[in-house]
Amino acid sequence: MKRRNFIATVPVLGMIQKFESVKENFPISSNSYNWGTFYGRESKHWGGNLDADMAEYVKTGLQAYEPSLANAEEATKLIAVLKKYNIKMPSVYIGSVLHEKEEVEKSIKNMLEIAELVKKYGTKIIVTNPNPIAWGSDKLKSDEQLQIQAKALEKIGESMKRNGLKLAYHTHDVELRAGAREFHHMLQNTSPDHLYFCMDVHWVYRGSQNSQLAVFDVLKMYGDRIIELHIRQSKNGIWQEVFSGEGDINYKQFAVELMKKKVKPHIVIEQCLEKNSPNTMNAVQAHTIDLKEIEDTFKLVLQP
Repeated sequence: MKRRNFIATVPVLGMIQKFESVKENFPISSNSYNWGTFYGRESKHWGGNLDADMAEYVKTGLQAYEPSLANAEEATKLIAVLKKYNIKMPSVYIGSVLHEKEEVEKSIKNMLEIAELVKKYGTKIIVTNPNPIAWGSDKLKSDEQLQIQAKALEKIGESMKRNGLKLAYHTHDVELRAGAREFHHMLQNTSPDHLYFCMDVHWVYRGSQNSQLAVFDVLKMYGDRIIELHIRQSKNGIWQEVFSGEGDINYKQFAVELMKKKVKPHIVIEQCLEKNSPNTMNAVQAHTIDLKEIEDTFKLVLQP
C-alpha cells in the first residue's frame, strides 16, 4: 500500500461530543495480523491449526486476542479454542464493504451475525476498516460513496449499541489521502454515541508521510472518541520486530497525552513485520517482549 499525504492541520469541522467513559479492565491483546507476518516469514500459516497456534500464543503471557473474522463460522471455531486456553476476546476485527449500495446490507448482516456470536464470549468492541475501492489502488471513493459509507457506519453502530456492543472505526493509510477526506468524513458525520475510534497509530503516521505531528494532532482532534489503540513502532520508517516506547513515534509522550485527556483505551499489539524488518527472533519471543514494553510504556493508562 502506497504512503500518501495527510494534512495534519485540517480544522475540526464540528464540535466533538463527549461521551461516557468506556474503559473496562481489558487485558492487553494482540492482533492476529502480526502473528501472520511472523509465521509467514517462516513459511508457516497462522490460523491453519488453531489449537497449536493458541498453545504458542499463551507462552507470551498474553491473556487476550483480537482476531480478524470473516464470518460467524470462523468465530465459532476460534471461540472453542480460546476457551480451552482461557484466552479472552475483548475485541474483534471485521472487514466490510460500506461504500457500495449493493454491498452494504451484506456487510451489515455479516457483521451483526458475528457480533451476536462473539458477544456471548465477552466481546465488547467490534472494529471495522471499511474496504477501499481496491487494496493498493490509487482510486479514491467519490463524495457519494463516502456519504453512503458514513450512513452505514452510523446504522451499524446504532445496532451494535442496542446489542450492548461498541463499533470502532479503523483506518490504514489510504483514508488519509486527499486532505484525509475519508477519515474526517467518517468521524465528522457520525454520532460519537454510535461510532468510536480505533486509532491505529502507525497507519496515521505512515499515511501522513511519516509525521509524528499528525499522530498527535489526530489525538487532539479525536482523542475523546478513542476506545482502542493498535500499537506498532518503527525506526527510520521500518517496522521493528519488537515494540519500544521510543522510536519514530514517541509512545511515552503519547501515553502522557492520553492521560491528560483521561482516555484509557483497550490496547492491542500490532507489531508487524515488513520487507526490511530485522530478523532475529520468532513470534513468541517478540510478543513476550512487546507485552512487557507496552505494560511499561502505558502503565498509567493501564491502571484501573
